Amino acid sequence: MSQEAATTVPSPGRSSGRLFAGAFSVILLIGVIYAAQQLMQDLSIVKSGSATPFLLLGVALLIALGFEFVNGFHDTANAVATVIYTHSMPANLAVIWSGAFNFLGVLLSSGAVAFTIVSLLPVELILQVGSQAGFAMVFALLIAAILWNLGTWYFGLPNSSSHTLIGSIIGVGLANQLMSTHSGTSGVDWNSAVDVFKGLIFSPIAGFLLASLLLYLMKALVKVPALYQAPEGNTPPPWPIRALLVLTCTGVSFSHGQNDGQKGMGLIMLILIGTVPTAYALNGAVTGGEVKTFHQVSVDARQVLSTIGGGAAVAGDARSLVTQAVQQKAVLPSTVPALSALLSDIDQQLGDRTSLKAVPQNQMGNVRNDIYLASAAIPLVLKQPGLTPAQTGTLTAWRGLGTKATQFIPTWVKVAVALALGLGTMVGWKRIVVTVGEKIGKEHLTYAQGASAELVAMGLIQAATMYHLPVSTTHVLTSGVAGTMAANGSGLQGSTVRSLLMAWVLTLPASILLSGALFWVFRHIF
Repeated sequence: MSQEAATTVPSPGRSSGRLFAGAFSVILLIGVIYAAQQLMQDLSIVKSGSATPFLLLGVALLIALGFEFVNGFHDTANAVATVIYTHSMPANLAVIWSGAFNFLGVLLSSGAVAFTIVSLLPVELILQVGSQAGFAMVFALLIAAILWNLGTWYFGLPNSSSHTLIGSIIGVGLANQLMSTHSGTSGVDWNSAVDVFKGLIFSPIAGFLLASLLLYLMKALVKVPALYQAPEGNTPPPWPIRALLVLTCTGVSFSHGQNDGQKGMGLIMLILIGTVPTAYALNGAVTGGEVKTFHQVSVDARQVLSTIGGGAAVAGDARSLVTQAVQQKAVLPSTVPALSALLSDIDQQLGDRTSLKAVPQNQMGNVRNDIYLASAAIPLVLKQPGLTPAQTGTLTAWRGLGTKATQFIPTWVKVAVALALGLGTMVGWKRIVVTVGEKIGKEHLTYAQGASAELVAMGLIQAATMYHLPVSTTHVLTSGVAGTMAANGSGLQGSTVRSLLMAWVLTLPASILLSGALFWVFRHIF
């Protein structure tokens, strides 16, 4: 192996670099114009006598997109690491190519992963996202995530943005609970957190084992010597190998967009709902026919709850009683009749409107909060013994309609997130490419190792997305590279592996402490 391969990270020629940068600039400009036009159109119905909500909206959106920009330093850079390191594509072309398929992945995503992450937050902070506590929550967790991501990027560590964001959310939840012990407020939803942790912990282990197994199979079945060589100088690999690596880069980029790109989307929706609920509290795409279906299912659900609760009347404020049950994660004696009364209130507010857009502006936020609260309480009721399949189906159907009414992501949000990811990749790819290509194993990455790691990463990320779980592209891919190094007998660089493990182990506690401290500070400021 030449010394040049060991020390040189490929870069395109000056003319091609200008061409690719120009193309990306055009795409960026078009995307920014589109997102800005759609945002202004949505805000045109908002009536406010103060500029404060719009100012807070602008600042929060910039911070949220800043998080996705920094995310591009890490996770998206991993998607293009092998194709750049092996000279299969010029760096800037690879970034634009990856950005395009990230965009498609984000655009075709359901948003379920985004709301899985958001569900980790305490219910009262989500219900009061437009309050001082809500703004403190959003700013604390985003700024903490950005600071930790920037710090690990500076040292060239492929840190997980998923771990960082989830740690920041947990920090806010714990701080919220510690600051409000007298009110019995809830903290982190640990049941949801455990499910998320399972995906985050299992996926790197699976990446290591499956990538090493795939490399063994390739060696046994594919007898192409060039496939198992490391890059030499700036010479591209033979075209079949080049096509394979471009294909795997494409798959990882698309999968990354579908999963990782949703983190910022959910946070941006929290920001939009909190600052301008008139435009974003309810899904305007829900038609009058669907509102009528919602009414009928509400009637059926109230009948089910009346049967379960023995026809008992609610004693007290229904919203407060349901909130108490959700906070304690238990069905209390008052929960079922209170939930029935809450469904009745929601039904009365929706009525027979032509669409959810027709809900009066001053009621949008309250209707959304009531639907969210009822959707959070129904799973508690479903855990009770003795429910028939028909009763379970009715309550599940109501929750599905409620989810559609409140959990949606406008196209312009997806476009903005995809562009922020792509721009971050273009700025910060080089440090991560060097780490993935040269510093994980004692020998440099071969074509087969890069393809094996990316094929496994693509499959694992798609599987996680199907189950609505966030995973770390960084950890899946780097563990896959480490697995191929072990399978190839190349050995692992102890210093880099220790650094990666330290970043992995420290990310959660560091982001928890940082976001918790920032939440305490911002609560006092706001």
